[in-house]
Amino acid sequence: TYEIAFKSYDNATAAKGSWDDAKCAANAQDHVANKKEVAIMGTYNSGCAKIIAPVVNQAPDGPMLMISNANTNPGLTKTWDAGEPEKYFPSGSRSYARVCTTDDNQGAAAAQFAAQDAKVKSVYVLNDTETYGQGVARAFTAAAKKLGINVLSSGDAGEGWDDKAPNYEALFNKIKKLNPDMVYVGGIFDLNGGQLVKDKVKYLGDNTKVKFMMPDGFTGYPDFLALPEAQGAYLSFTGLSIDQFPKGGAAEKFQADYLAEYGEAPTSSFSVYGAAAAQVILAAIAASDGSRKSVYEAMKTVVIPASESVVGTELKFDENGDILSKDITILTVKDNKETFEKAITIN
Repeated sequence: TYEIAFKSYDNATAAKGSWDDAKCAANAQDHVANKKEVAIMGTYNSGCAKIIAPVVNQAPDGPMLMISNANTNPGLTKTWDAGEPEKYFPSGSRSYARVCTTDDNQGAAAAQFAAQDAKVKSVYVLNDTETYGQGVARAFTAAAKKLGINVLSSGDAGEGWDDKAPNYEALFNKIKKLNPDMVYVGGIFDLNGGQLVKDKVKYLGDNTKVKFMMPDGFTGYPDFLALPEAQGAYLSFTGLSIDQFPKGGAAEKFQADYLAEYGEAPTSSFSVYGAAAAQVILAAIAASDGSRKSVYEAMKTVVIPASESVVGTELKFDENGDILSKDITILTVKDNKETFEKAITIN
């Protein structure tokens, strides 16, 4: 029997307004130095994980297990950019896993929805110039082209937007001349996404006139959902949305327990997937001798059945550390809420 404590780390700075490279690097050193830490639940941002993973992978008494609830960039676990994923595991052992699926699947599902359901014939792709945003924009662009959508932006990830810009008048006036059916945004809301959303509607029209789609970097943000300009936008999410979690079993019980504890339901599926990542870590600890290396070794055989999983799907991983279930949810912003539109499973 082990007594478990939880220590919270912040990877953002007020100055940047989102995750910060230097903060992530400092956190990585702190994880290794804090000898009582045996595993990490996180990170939220893929770029931050790429800084932390190789450091904790080389922990002297490790490698140290790291399980993310929200990293979706493919390169953390499979061939993507140069040197990936091997450069994140200098010890030679894979000490990283995630409970959400990856952006190659998210991008493919989003493009499939755009082509088949939203009947999009042409699209302009934007990205926030960061690891996650470029990755998902690249996956969407490749899939859209295969499905016969005319991609009007250049480059394999579309055009980057400047998150320090006071407005995006010039960008959207340029896009307007190309008359796209849809604008697809790969990135996170934190990087001036609010201004981007406002200006898209201001210069291109509402989201019924020119469709608008974002990945899960825009999900779970009350500030985004509150925008009049966000209404009618499509979102994709790398997992199940809260209202799609199966009834019965641990998934339903978790929702009830959360409501009883906090007086409100979870606002983001990523928070529930955080609980799923913690479930996996606790199972690995229970099967270990309490040391970092043993927790990492024990994780290799952890399987949590659907009936016991807080997200209602089996938590089982392949040899790369990727979750076997490849569920993507398409949502629509309606009445300031994320509303279920369609579930897509990638085979």
